Amino acid sequence: MDLQKRSILLIYTGGTIGMVQKSGTGALSPVRFDQILDEVPELNRLGYHLESITFNPPIDSSDMTPKIWGKLARTIQNNYSKFDGFVVLHGTDTMAYTASALSYMLENLDKPVVMTGSQLPIGILRTDGKENLITSIEIAAAHESGQAIVPEVCIYFDNKLSRGNRTSKRHADHFSAFSSTNYPLLAKAGVDIKYYHENIYHPQNKGILKVRTNFDDHVVVLKIFPGMSQAVFEQIINIPGLKGIVLETFGSGNVPTSPWLMRLIKKAIRQRIIIVNVTQCEGGAVKMGHYQASRELLKAGVVSGKDMTTEAAVTKLMFLLGQGLSDADTKLHLNKSLSGEISE
Repeated sequence: MDLQKRSILLIYTGGTIGMVQKSGTGALSPVRFDQILDEVPELNRLGYHLESITFNPPIDSSDMTPKIWGKLARTIQNNYSKFDGFVVLHGTDTMAYTASALSYMLENLDKPVVMTGSQLPIGILRTDGKENLITSIEIAAAHESGQAIVPEVCIYFDNKLSRGNRTSKRHADHFSAFSSTNYPLLAKAGVDIKYYHENIYHPQNKGILKVRTNFDDHVVVLKIFPGMSQAVFEQIINIPGLKGIVLETFGSGNVPTSPWLMRLIKKAIRQRIIIVNVTQCEGGAVKMGHYQASRELLKAGVVSGKDMTTEAAVTKLMFLLGQGLSDADTKLHLNKSLSGEISE
């Protein structure tokens, strides 16, 4: 396809990037994305065909839910044949959760889905939003030998492109808000955009895009900490309908050796609650059985989350529980990579 005719769909879900100041009051309000070229006239010089869809009303990323993830996935599915790539504009707070969820929902994805946002509104003079938006569109349009260069769900922020389900928000204020500690960058933007082809994920099976939007939200994230109360832990595992726990543990997957804790973990597993072990550390992986403190978890039937982020683990657990799989199959899929979220 000719470069000049590349078509990119911008999907504005909400978030800081889509805000402008009202003249007179200075109050921030969502930009109308049919006027995006007025706010970012540089887009005219890219030479791509751009269209946009705006969620109505725009969603603050703190209010993201599995239902909205499904709406986003279906928006991509419904427009998949008409566009060469997609740029999703999203608030930064839960962007990594949405990126992870999309990576599981969009099976056989062979077009770029680039998520981006900003720390300052696009209507502010010092905004980081313009560069993030312009480069995300370039990445979404980038092809080589007739194929998309980055056919996966990714996050572009502050000159760096990372795999979406490997990324976490690490800073509330800096322009460099995201990091991908356990997986190298997919690309870096400088004078040119340098792609690291060896790091880019390609669909295992060439075929028609499949979209699955069922999630089961009967899960909790439970962070282990010194002095954790037995009563609190017991209340959590007895939540009616609870099906899964993402257990954030110390170091390489360790928990206190308190007899009550292991007794309650075993009780939860007997109640068919699936427990996934991820590390609280920013980098590294769970290595269950490496120390005595995690060996008991392994024997009890806790699933290793290996080097998954918490965002990738909780969305994956919700996604798998939503597919109606057996407990054994759910645990099997938790332990292996679906879309590059685990190092294998």
